[in-house]
Parts: sequence; structure tokens; C-alpha cells
Amino acid sequence: MQAVVLAAGQGTRMAPLTDNTPKPMLPVAGRPLAAHVADAAVDAGADELVFVVGYEADDVRSYFGGSYRGVSVTYAVQSEQAGTADALRAASDELEGAFAVLNGDNLYDSAEIERLFADGPALGTYEVPDPSNYGVVSINDGSIAEIVEKPDDPPTDQINAGAYVFPSKAREWVAVSESERGEYEITDILARVIDDYDVTPVAFDRWMDVGHPWELLEANELLLEGIDRDVSGTVSDAADLRGTVVVEDGATIEPGVVIEGPVYVAAGAEIGPNAYLRGSTYLGEDVHVGNGVEIKNSVIRAGSAVPHLSYVGDSVVGLDVNFGAGTKVANLRHDEADVRVTVKGERVSTGRRKMGVVTGDDIKTGINTSIEPGVVLSSGTRIEPGERVSRDR
Repeated sequence: MQAVVLAAGQGTRMAPLTDNTPKPMLPVAGRPLAAHVADAAVDAGADELVFVVGYEADDVRSYFGGSYRGVSVTYAVQSEQAGTADALRAASDELEGAFAVLNGDNLYDSAEIERLFADGPALGTYEVPDPSNYGVVSINDGSIAEIVEKPDDPPTDQINAGAYVFPSKAREWVAVSESERGEYEITDILARVIDDYDVTPVAFDRWMDVGHPWELLEANELLLEGIDRDVSGTVSDAADLRGTVVVEDGATIEPGVVIEGPVYVAAGAEIGPNAYLRGSTYLGEDVHVGNGVEIKNSVIRAGSAVPHLSYVGDSVVGLDVNFGAGTKVANLRHDEADVRVTVKGERVSTGRRKMGVVTGDDIKTGINTSIEPGVVLSSGTRIEPGERVSRDR
């Protein structure tokens, strides 16, 4: 089974994390989102991966190369952001026979993808409490009848989970499936398949659409639960590592450090004396955490530094960020209401009581900076010493 992985989206809802990184390459539990998708496909029996790339395509190519876990990898370039089926059209020359399509920014369970592969033509579905903001799946006599986008009165509580198996015939419909908006959508192709085939709904129990910064935290929390302890780096005898902790080869843990897993420390990271790391935290390559720093339930991306006497909780920190000494990130509102974050210019509830800061890349804060819950800092931001940051910058 060929598996097409859609990895060309710019991820505007993830900004500023996606300023310099395509969304499928954002890190979760030590590897990019797209790598977790590829793992699910390979474990399910895919014999070839076809990545559709666009924005920052070199990031995807450099990570996966021409082979991944012994499975051939090819690439198709989507020249324009004109809908999901346009991405599939870019891959059509690489396809032979029946094929699968998986979103590069969703998390799937490999056993459920294996069932999807076996039951094709098929569509993965997932039950949600409120399906009105999704493509809702209508099922008739055990087959997919249609997908209704964001209906006021959802026919079921099952949504489209962005996982498909199409028959070979579907390749002929890729170029002619056009929506009223002028965009090519995979659901338009699926509608053609439904007309000619019985499409099996495959209910997923474990699935996540990682579309917002706080969902990157949730994905990290979910996947770190399943990691195995592996301490390969240099760890002082005077450090205390509790529970499930990964310290990659090349990472350094100094005396007095306490780590309460699940925590993942990537190669080249340095954790200074008396730092305190709590789950679920991921520290990327070459991250520096200094003396007396506490980090809890956060993703700190490669090259960033939290050097001295700072606190960072429930946050996503971009590339090459430096927090000045004494920088404190608040992650809980005084009224304990859900924290709101700006997404594409609108304040949106995260559904989380605890949410700290979301930063772009190359940011510097001065000493004794205070950052309030839900603040978003754009790439390149500079904050003066002693500032209280209560609004996005």
C-alpha cells in the first residue's frame, strides 16, 4: 500500500511556531509530527511513502531522505496552496493501484491505520462531543453516505479523521474535483468514490488533529506517556531522575538537577545545576537550561536557552529563544477561567486552565520579565528588562 502524507500546509493557525518550520515538522516527543504519521503508516504495512511538500520542503526532505525505516520515500511538490486535493494531484504521477492518504499533522494509532488499509476503500472516523466544527460523517447501512462540512445539525457524532484509502480509479478524478470555492478538496474526490464504491467507515479510538499551539502541548503529553526510559547522555551522580525520562546521547545533566518524567531531553541539551524539570516536557537539541530554572509541561525547541532562575510552564517556545535571568511565565489566570490565545487575529479559548506563552523564533527577554498567560510573542521580539508582558507582541 502506498501512503501519501500531506505535509505541504503552512499551518497559519500554528503561527508564530510555523514562521520558519512547516507544521508537520514541529517536534512532538522527540520527533516531528510527520514522523509519527510515517511510523503509523509503516507499522500498518505501507511499502512506500509519498510526501507532498511545499512550504520549506527541504525540512521534510532532509529528515526523511530517500528511505525511512526501510521503506522507500518519494516527494511531490504542491506549487500552490489550493486545497487538499490539489496536494493529492501533485502526487498522482507517483501513484499506482489503491493508495492511502494521511494528514501529516494528525496523530494516528498504527493498529487502526492497519484496519483502514485492510478495509479499503475506507475513511477513518472519530467520535467527538461537538462535531459541528468538523466535517461530519453520515453513515448508511455500514457505508459512508456523505461528509457534511460544519453542519448546524450534525447527523452523527463521527467526524472525518483525515485518513483515507482510495481505489486506483480515484486518480482519474483528482484533476476534475473542484469545489464552489475553486479549491480542490479531498472530500470532493471522496464524494465521487462514494458514488461508485462502498466506502467503509473505520472508527478510530486514538486520534488527534494538531492544529493549534496548545494542541502541540496535548500531543506531547499524549506521546510522552508511551515512551520508555532511556538515559544515554552524561548524567551526574548527584542528579535525580524519576520515572520515565529520556536523555539522548550528547545531552548533559549537572548535579542537583531533579527530573520528574515523562521528560525528553534531546542531544546537545545542557541542564545546569539545581534545575527542576517536570512532565510532560520536551527539550530540543542544544537547549540550555540553567541554574535554579523550573520548566513544567512545555516544549522548548532547538537552540533556545532559559539560563538563570526562571520559570516556564505549559508553554511552547520557538527556535533560538533566550529568556533573560528571572523571566517568569504565568500559566494560570487568577479567575481560573480557560486561557485564551490569539489565532489568526482572534482570541480563542484553549480549553485549558493552564497555558503559558507561545513564542516564535529568535526572541530575547530582558532580566526579570513577567509574561502573562496566553501571550503570543512574534519572531524577533525584544523585551526590555523588568517588563510585564500582558499583550501579544
